[in-house]
Order: sequence, then structure tokens, then C-alpha cells
Amino acid sequence: MKKISRRSFLAAAGVSAAALALTACGGSGNSTAASSAAASTAPAGDAAAAASDPKVTLVYAEVNPLDTIVGQTGSHFKEKVEELTGGSVVVDVQASGVLGSENDVLDAILGGSTSIDISRISAFALTSYGCNKSKLLSIPFTFENRAHFWNFANSELAPEFLNEPQELGLPVRGIFYGEEGFRHFFTVKPVSGIADFKGLKLRVSNDPVMNGMVEGLGANPTVVSFGELYSALQTGVVDGAEQPIANYKSNAFPEVANNLILDGHTLGAVQAVITDNAWNKLTENQQAAVMEAAADTQAFNADLSETAEKKVLDELKSSGCNVVDVPDKAPWQEACAKVISENTSDQAELYQQLLDMKA
Repeated sequence: MKKISRRSFLAAAGVSAAALALTACGGSGNSTAASSAAASTAPAGDAAAAASDPKVTLVYAEVNPLDTIVGQTGSHFKEKVEELTGGSVVVDVQASGVLGSENDVLDAILGGSTSIDISRISAFALTSYGCNKSKLLSIPFTFENRAHFWNFANSELAPEFLNEPQELGLPVRGIFYGEEGFRHFFTVKPVSGIADFKGLKLRVSNDPVMNGMVEGLGANPTVVSFGELYSALQTGVVDGAEQPIANYKSNAFPEVANNLILDGHTLGAVQAVITDNAWNKLTENQQAAVMEAAADTQAFNADLSETAEKKVLDELKSSGCNVVDVPDKAPWQEACAKVISENTSDQAELYQQLLDMKA
């Protein structure tokens, strides 16, 4: 399938689709509330009756290994969907980036490919396709802590973000939120603070917010695909990068960049999206079951993320990783002031709503 560029796709998408009224509402440590909320917004259908429906297989793309927070989240979603549908819907989780990077996958499915049905993406990945609300979730230092993010994810505002692709006429819809921990920088050579970042080549995915953040820190943003990052660190193409702690360890980055500074610049907010093509293959009963599984998965992720991250951080410290704490985030926030202002001024009121949801 020939891929379509973001720009070409947006030019072709001239008609907005109706906004989807579905949303998965989860809660940190509150799966019962999550399931109840999802049930009230799920399509008309009987999840329990889905077992007798025609069998459907949905391919789920995940760029990280299965032992990461997002990998385990995908596995949980698979188990719940298959359980709730009595096996009439099978979820085939393809992890470790075997189907390509997040952008590769999005380019493919938005270009009409039917080989991938569901993708776990960074919450801001659709920004490149016109979803400007999602961009706000990637602004540095927006979420003070996990509770702040989950206040948003479980709020009445969250569906407005999940439904944005449908409003723009993109053939995907969000089904649940999650997070993989705060993102931190890691480097080949030790760093102890912002001053040490001056002149470093830091890997970026060519996202405007990330580029601006790296420049604000005095470093040079360098575009490298995620699949090539290990070798880029090993060969000196880049001096460092940033990832959530669990992904940093699972992708073996400590082998080539064993210095981690806990600046926590951005929470790794994620979401799962399903294509319209895949959604339309499901019966109403199966759709109801998928949304029930989505709500359960969102709650599962909320419970998993903090515990898993703490465990991985302890393992990194025990294995000799040079972990540097950042007790004062104020200088980092000041360094990012320009990129924050430039990327929120056109949605100032909505961004303030996010800020006001802090715990």
C-alpha cells in the first residue's frame, strides 16, 4: 500500500465526519467506575452476546517490546477483548516495532492500508495530521504528576481530545488513554544539569514541540527514527535522547547511553486508536465489548504504570546506571518557556483547563 503524506492526506480530507460519542473512561485504581462510565457511552449492543458473532481478527501495532508498560497494556487489552467477546474478536498484538514506527503506522492506516487495525500511539502523534488539541498533552511540564494526568483522562474533557480525529474526518477513533511514565533524557556521557546539554545532539522525532524543547535546553535536535536510535547512540550520530524509564531499559539503551537524568519534562501520555475500517467490521455486540475492554485497559494502565516504573528505576540503579535526580525543575521550566508559549497561545483557554486539573 502506497503511503500518503500527512500534508497530502489533510488536503484530501475535506469533509468532517460526525464526532464519535464513544469514549473509554478509566480511573487510577478504579476499574469498576471505568467500566460503568464506558458502558454508558458504548454503542447499543450486548457484549455478552458477541461470542456468537462472526470471528474477526484485529492487528494491534506496538512499537515497544511486550515487557514495557505499553506492551503489557496491549496484552491486557487483547485478553479483555477476547474474554468479553468469547473469542469472536481476536487481537493480534505485533510488538517491538515489527510493523514500523508510530508515524509509519499512522501514515499507512490514514493512507488506506487495511493491514493494521489498532495502533497504540503517543497521545500527540496525530498532531502532524491536524489534531491540535492532542498537541497540548505533549507540552513540557504540563502535568505536575500522574494524578494530574489521570484527572484529565477521566474527565469530561478527555472525549473531546479522543474524538478529534473523527471531527477532522480522519478514519481513526480513539478508544482509551494510558501513560508510560514521565519522559527523561539519557546520554552517552554523564550530565548533571542543563548547562551540560549545550551543544549536545539529542534525538528527536521531528515534532515541533520536542524540537523547541531541545533547542531551549541549548542542544541540537537531530532527527533519528526510533528503530535506528540504538545504533545512532552507539556510533555518535546522537549524544542522547529521551524516553520513559521502562522503555529506556527494555530497549537496551543503557548499554550505549548509561546516564539518565530525571528531569521529567513530559508525561508519556498514550492512546489507542482503531481504524474506521476495523470498527465497521465489528457487530454492535463486538463494538460494545471492545469499548468495555478499552475502559478496563485504561484502568489497568493507571494501576500498572507507577508501580512498574519504580521497579525499573530500582533495577537501573542496582545495575550501575548513573541516575541523576533533578530536585529543582524551575530552571528547566524556564528554559522551555518559549516553546510552551508558542504552542499553547492559540488554545490558551483549553490549555488552562488542563493546567487547572492538577491534583
